[in-house]
Amino acid sequence: MAANTEDSEDILANEEELEKALSVLAGSDPENCSYSRGYVKRQAVFACNTCTPNAAEPAGVCLACANKCHDGHDIFELYTKRNFRCDCGNSKFGEFECQLIPAKDEDNVRNHYNHNFNGCYCTCDRPYPDTDDQANDEMIQCVICEDWFHSRHLGCTTVDPEELQEMICEACMNKAPDLWTYAAHFAVSPVISISHPEEEEEEEEEEEEVDVEDRAEEEEASEPSQSEAEEPSTSAEPTKQEKVANRSSPCKRTHKEMTGSPAKAMTKTVDCRLKELQATGLERRRQGAVFWPYSWRSELCTCMSCKRVYVAAEVQFLMDQSDTILAYENRGLDEPFGQHPLMALTNSMDRVQQLEVIYGFNELTTSMTAFLDQCLAEGKTVTVEAVHQFFEELRARKRRRTNAGYQ
Repeated sequence: MAANTEDSEDILANEEELEKALSVLAGSDPENCSYSRGYVKRQAVFACNTCTPNAAEPAGVCLACANKCHDGHDIFELYTKRNFRCDCGNSKFGEFECQLIPAKDEDNVRNHYNHNFNGCYCTCDRPYPDTDDQANDEMIQCVICEDWFHSRHLGCTTVDPEELQEMICEACMNKAPDLWTYAAHFAVSPVISISHPEEEEEEEEEEEEVDVEDRAEEEEASEPSQSEAEEPSTSAEPTKQEKVANRSSPCKRTHKEMTGSPAKAMTKTVDCRLKELQATGLERRRQGAVFWPYSWRSELCTCMSCKRVYVAAEVQFLMDQSDTILAYENRGLDEPFGQHPLMALTNSMDRVQQLEVIYGFNELTTSMTAFLDQCLAEGKTVTVEAVHQFFEELRARKRRRTNAGYQ
């Protein structure tokens, strides 16, 4: 029975992973170039190492162009990017012309690029999958810079992904330093209480006095009586060990607990949520990546002063709940493709294999639709020979793409 339960849990976990992979594609248009939509809020983006191998001129293409214009090329799958406009066929591609929308601006000046567009990730600047990496370390995407990081290179202890929605790397936290204040209250990591140096010295002196008294008492009563040993302690005073534990408790504090601090009395007169949180005196060490639970963005202050800070740091999208990967994936899962029976066929595959199957299925669906539309437009009957030829052309394109990937 236990084995069956574990198998069921594995199946559910695999289905959830596949749903996410499916939703990356289902949330983007596989047939129409997204260029006409301008800087799309979030979409699946790819880089073509065949057409734009120069690291000094990174470029990205949409899902439709990856399927139609760059079939058989060496493609980097970049997951999703925020506020991106398709580059396919612009000045970065030389003489190469987009087959879907040939007329495009020479450059998309608002696009943001990083080393992901050259097939490299993380602070270690390595490819994914990395054949030289034996650690098999899971990669996690930062929601601000959108780079991917190995969990071992985040500078912190990672937590259960099921408890998370988003991660922000240390560099991006320092880019918008006010986020450290929110992290002390709402992030997954523990917080510490900050006191003045004078108070710390007094506490240390008190602790030393207590230690001396404790040692004296221990020497006087090194062999307690049986009644004393059996009698449970009824003291309401916390021990020194409990004080230390409470001071650095790893448990996340509830909103009620946080607003129940001495600073609560002044919340009625404070219009800025950030200032209210700063007044509580809670801080956290400004080191390592920060993991955030669901709905943490709703805790951000949206007063005019804070909004200006977000804009200056170029993180104003954090105020938008629909900007999240979760929101994008949910939109994709609402599409019929997200509920496709294909999910049931890939339970035994890892994430890379699942993505390969999904992209292959997407290519098959797009190509088949184009094939049938062409037959209908030309008034041709769909014969067995024509179908065989269609699949032979698909296999030939796959061989070209595979060979290009190993060159």
